[in-house]
Amino acid sequence: MPIVILARHGRSTANADGVLAGWSEGVGLDERGGEQAAALATRLAALPLAAVVTSPLQRCRETVQPLLDARPELPVHTDDRVGECHYGDWTGRKLADLAGEPLWKTVQQYPSGAVFPGPGGESVTAMQQRAVAAIRDWNERIERDHGPDAVYLVCSHGDIIKSVAADALGLHLDLFQRLSVEPCSVTAIRYTPLRPFLLRLGDTGEYGGLVPRPDAGAAGRGGSDAVVGGATGTT
Repeated sequence: MPIVILARHGRSTANADGVLAGWSEGVGLDERGGEQAAALATRLAALPLAAVVTSPLQRCRETVQPLLDARPELPVHTDDRVGECHYGDWTGRKLADLAGEPLWKTVQQYPSGAVFPGPGGESVTAMQQRAVAAIRDWNERIERDHGPDAVYLVCSHGDIIKSVAADALGLHLDLFQRLSVEPCSVTAIRYTPLRPFLLRLGDTGEYGGLVPRPDAGAAGRGGSDAVVGGATGTT
């Protein structure tokens, strides 16, 4: 079965502002995100990609554009199922404010029981189910059209990629916050008839973010909470 390369979009304007973008319109990459997208195309240059599948959201489409410019022969598909979690009333709000909401603790400690409030709010469980279903559907399609050794790219979002990686590892969804997926990082999974193999997780090829910061507390790397939507890439 194929290898899927799950690339998170580059840093967005919402990431830089500490805002949970969700499905907000008009959220594109900031300058740093554009640089990351260009570098991603270079990092993937050696891979014989069969196709690109992308979330419909602007920040993902902008992330894959340098790759498509360099390799215009690649077929491109859009799939809503790998689009961002529907955060309902949390959409567009500051992460610093959301951290004070009672639901925040549920998302951190018991995400399988979390449902985002308001019209259209999605549960974390439903998010994982539709994302995993999408990847498995695309695995079958890519294998049928390009063979069992094909490699393809899916450009998606932090919580989506973490949930797919958790499924591949056999982790309960309540443990998926232990995973970290930075902007424009690459997570690679090879699927087989028996089990998936996680080949890369959140790899950016850049290690400056691992340097302890004096202002980040005793641990040197921030607090215990995971950032809803994925790390913002601002450190």
